[in-house]
Amino acid sequence: MTAVLSWRPRSGRHAADPNPGPSPTLAEAVGSPLHGIDWMVRNIETGRFERSLSALTGVGAIVTAAEIFLEHDRASFGNRMMWLPVALGPVGLAAGVAGFVSRRAAKTALPLASAAIVANGLQGTYLHARGIGQRPGGWRLARYNVEMGPPLLAPLLVTIVGGMGLLASVLRREGD
Repeated sequence: MTAVLSWRPRSGRHAADPNPGPSPTLAEAVGSPLHGIDWMVRNIETGRFERSLSALTGVGAIVTAAEIFLEHDRASFGNRMMWLPVALGPVGLAAGVAGFVSRRAAKTALPLASAAIVANGLQGTYLHARGIGQRPGGWRLARYNVEMGPPLLAPLLVTIVGGMGLLASVLRREGD
């Protein structure tokens, strides 16, 4: 605790200064939330956020594809369409990494892959809703079938990953 309270911004004073002056308060040492928001806004304005969001899209796509694989494997991949979000995961990873490295890929490959991921997520939501309706009792027993059937809103999570990629592709890149 004392280390935080004795923290000083870099102002040319040495830590062994015999007359260090008053120590900053804990709020001054940690910084206010407004400072953190200003830092994030500055990253968006300068274009640094575009590269980070591209990389996060790639990581999110592969992690989501792995989770989808495990869940669809439990259902024995009963519908061939269950393979599509699994196959789009590595595509999203490649596009996200390429978008992080290359401005050109961030403006071409990333939006294409992300649009495919968004479209597949919306399609998955429709297919999951249809799957709930095909269970015994269908939507008349919605309380039971939504809980025990395919997860209705899970495909929208992959849609969010695709949306991150689309957002990254329209943001300004550092140096532009």
